[in-house]
Amino acid sequence: MASKETTEDAIAAAQNAYSSWRDTSPAKRSQIMFKFKSLLEEHAKEISASITDEHGKILDDALGEFSRGVEIVDYACGIPELLKGEYSKNVSSGIDSWSQFEPLGVIAGITPFNFPAMVPMWMFPMAIACGNTFVLKPSEKDPSAPMIIAKLLKKAGLPDGVFNIINGDKEAVDTLLEDNRVQALSFVGSTPIAEYVFTSGSKRGKRVQALGGAKNHAVVMPDADLNNTVNALIGAAYGSCGERCMAISVVVCIGDETSNHLVKKLQAEISKIKVGPGADNSNHMGPLITAAHHEKVCNYINLGIENGADLIVDGRNLVIEEFEKGNYLGPCLFDNVTPNMKIYQEEIFGPVLCIVRAESEEHAIQLINDHEYGNGTCIFTRDGEAARYFADNIQVGMVGINIPLPVPAAYHSFGGWKRSLFGDLSIYGPDSIRFYTRRKTITQRWPMGGIREKAQFSFPSN
Repeated sequence: MASKETTEDAIAAAQNAYSSWRDTSPAKRSQIMFKFKSLLEEHAKEISASITDEHGKILDDALGEFSRGVEIVDYACGIPELLKGEYSKNVSSGIDSWSQFEPLGVIAGITPFNFPAMVPMWMFPMAIACGNTFVLKPSEKDPSAPMIIAKLLKKAGLPDGVFNIINGDKEAVDTLLEDNRVQALSFVGSTPIAEYVFTSGSKRGKRVQALGGAKNHAVVMPDADLNNTVNALIGAAYGSCGERCMAISVVVCIGDETSNHLVKKLQAEISKIKVGPGADNSNHMGPLITAAHHEKVCNYINLGIENGADLIVDGRNLVIEEFEKGNYLGPCLFDNVTPNMKIYQEEIFGPVLCIVRAESEEHAIQLINDHEYGNGTCIFTRDGEAARYFADNIQVGMVGINIPLPVPAAYHSFGGWKRSLFGDLSIYGPDSIRFYTRRKTITQRWPMGGIREKAQFSFPSN
C-alpha cells in the first residue's frame, strides 16, 4: 500500500508535469487520446481478462464495462471543440470580450472495485484532455486493469507525470484530501465515504464530485409487458452479481395481481441463471468480490427474513463444483418487503432483489422520492401518460422508461440526486468540462494612437 510519502511523490510528479501539459495544445492532447483509444481497443481482451481474474465478473460483462469506458475516451478526442470559449465583438465601443476554459492543476480520482476499468475512464481522460494532470487511486481489490491502462497511456505518447497511479488505502485518500497541490477530487464509492470525501475536500477549498450509493427502484405498471419486463429485470438485478451502482435492487409492483404474476415469472427465470467462474461466458453470474463481502450480503438476507420479508428464492446454499471455497451466492428474491426494513433502506450490493407492493403509481413515486438515495430508477409501462408523469415527478437523477439501466451515453452526464451525489456537477459528458476547468473572461480595448483619453468616474455603459 502506498504510504503518505509515496502519495506525495505522485502528487509532486503531477505538479511538476502540469505547466508543460497545460500549455500543450488541445489538438495535441486530442491526438494522444486518439492513439490511446486505438491501443485500448487492441488490448481489450487483455484488460477484460484482468478484470475477470480479480473481480470475478463474467468475461463478456467485463468487456462490456471496458467498452463503456472507451466511449468516454472517444468523447475526449473531441476536446478542441469542447474547450472552445465564447467571443463577443464590440460589447461596447471598441471593446471585445471573450471567455476561455482553463485547467485547474492536479486532479485526484478515487475509484471503486466494481468497475476497475470503466470508472477510472469516466474521470482521467476528460481531466487530462482539459489540460490537468491526474493521480488515480483505484481500489486495492482489483488494481491490474488501471495499471495496464496506464502503460497504454504512456505508449500513446502521454508525457511522464501527467497520469499517475497509487495503490493505497485510507492513508493515501487522506493525503490526497489534505495536500494543497490537489485542486479537485472525483470519487465513486459508498455514500458514507462519498460524504467524508466531499466534506473533507470542500472544507479545504477543493472542488469535489463524490458519487455515492444507490437503491434503484423499478416500477412495474399493470399494463407492462411482463415477459419483456422480467427479462430486463433479471439482467439489471443479477448482472455482475448485483455489484453495480445502477443495479435494480427494488421492484415496486402496482397492485397484487401484477405482483403475483411478476413474482412467478421471476422465479421461473431465476431458476435458469447459471452461476460459476467468470472466465466461462456460458455463466450469467460469477462470485462476489471477497469473502467478507459475501458474508455481508448473507447477513442482509438473514436480516430480511428476521424482519418478516418472504424469501422466495434463496441462493445462500449454492456450491460450485471445483470452486467450493469461492465467494459464490445464487440469486435471491424477496417478496412483501416494506419501507421500514433494512433490506429496503440500505444498499446491499449483491444479487438480492426486493419486491415492494404499491397501490398506485403515485404511491410508488412517493416511496422512491422518500428514499435517501436518488441514483437511478425506471418504469415499465405501455402508457405514455403514465411514463411522462413518472419522469416529471420522480426525484432521481437518471430515469429509464422501459429501460432498466438508464446509464447516460458519453456525451451526456452520469449523476444521481439526494445522497447519491455530493457536489454540483455530475461525472463525464458536458459536466466534466465544467468540473475539470474554470472559466476566465477577458475584456480588451486598444486605445487609438495619439489620442489622450479623459478619466471616467461613472460606471461605463454600452
